[in-house]
Amino acid sequence: MQKLIYKIIIVAAAILSFSSCSMYREYERPKLHYLDSLYRRLPDLQDSSSIAELSWREFFADTTLQEWIRLGISFNTDLSIARFKVEQAQASLHAARRAFFPSASLSAETGATMTGDGSSMSYSLTPSFSWEADIFGKLTNAKRSAAAAVEQSVAYRQAVQTQLIATIAETYYTLLMLDAQLAVSQRTQKTWEENIRTLEALKMAGKTNEAAVLQAKANMLDVQNSVYVLHKKIFETENAFSSLIGIVPIIIDRGSLDNQTFVEHLSGGLPAEILSNRPDVRQAELQLMQAYYATNQARASFYPTVKLDGFLRFDPSGFITDLGASLMQPLYARGLNKAQLRKAEAQQKIALYEFRQKLLDAGVEVNDALVALKTAQSMVKIDKKQIVHLQAAVWNTQLLMKHGNTNYLEVLTAQQKLLQAELSEISDRYEEIRSVINLYHALGGGYRKDGN
Repeated sequence: MQKLIYKIIIVAAAILSFSSCSMYREYERPKLHYLDSLYRRLPDLQDSSSIAELSWREFFADTTLQEWIRLGISFNTDLSIARFKVEQAQASLHAARRAFFPSASLSAETGATMTGDGSSMSYSLTPSFSWEADIFGKLTNAKRSAAAAVEQSVAYRQAVQTQLIATIAETYYTLLMLDAQLAVSQRTQKTWEENIRTLEALKMAGKTNEAAVLQAKANMLDVQNSVYVLHKKIFETENAFSSLIGIVPIIIDRGSLDNQTFVEHLSGGLPAEILSNRPDVRQAELQLMQAYYATNQARASFYPTVKLDGFLRFDPSGFITDLGASLMQPLYARGLNKAQLRKAEAQQKIALYEFRQKLLDAGVEVNDALVALKTAQSMVKIDKKQIVHLQAAVWNTQLLMKHGNTNYLEVLTAQQKLLQAELSEISDRYEEIRSVINLYHALGGGYRKDGN
């Protein structure tokens, strides 16, 4: 027993002396000199806190849309797969943590020996253990790499979720846009039908001709054709929406485009918020972190492996104990260790460039969303003014036509321009909403407040 204690003390002292010379440090984020100029902020969009601080429950006021988002989070296929990837990474981290503990086994043997005097039975029971000392950080870096992989899988799941929420919202508002366009087209169709009756009455009174009636009928049929096209688009969009949610195709319950509201003041916030809010940026940095620890693991392959082994054997002769320490230094491995290190270092450089590019892409997306939002808001204001003028023009030309002071072409032209203006106003309103969603998504989608 004294020898056993002596050996343990010797090995422990060796471990302490080596561990004090640890050469590995934890990952540190690389310095990025362009962080403060990732994107340009527009003066009229920076008078409040960033919309990235809002959860999707706060951001989307439409309660029907909120229910669809909840359903999508529960049943979407891609998000469900992402959840299981998190479980896989957590299992790998658990295995990496267990590597710090000794491994133990138990073996039992029995046998019979035949002699001239008869037979004798023998048996033995041997518990044993083996423990690898993490002197050069191989196990530590493996654990840190596994922890980074878990965080990366979580960030991936969050990225999938924010993308899913944005896509559900965008598709939902597409349906609202199509509904609004359908309503305008159907209302215009009824207007053309009234015009046809008016023109036929004027023709009988000798105030117009058959050409005017035929032209009005042709325009009415053109609008009717667009109504059929819109019905088809709505049907297809509902099917795509159902597939996105993860349910069978159904009629999608929804609100109206006119009743949609968002936060009054929007802000892109600070560039640092992209780092903290965007899951895909976090995922890219975690890939860099994982590559950093993989490089450390590759370096550790050049240094010795220290193991402590022992067993306790019990047989008819009594107890036998043994404890030993082994050190294995790699000498020649056909260049495999050096090749693995070069491969790991190259992968780390790749991950660094991908992280930098992800930041630049994030800046571009925020820039584009801000400019698109400002442009759409300006266009909607112009559309509303144009519609007011065209409605007045249609009313005046219809009144003049009834009194014989203008011809049918002016009426047709005015009504056609009004229809296009109303459809354009709906499209621009949709683009405004879409730009808000894109900005919200580009800034991270408020995942920190959602907590899932």
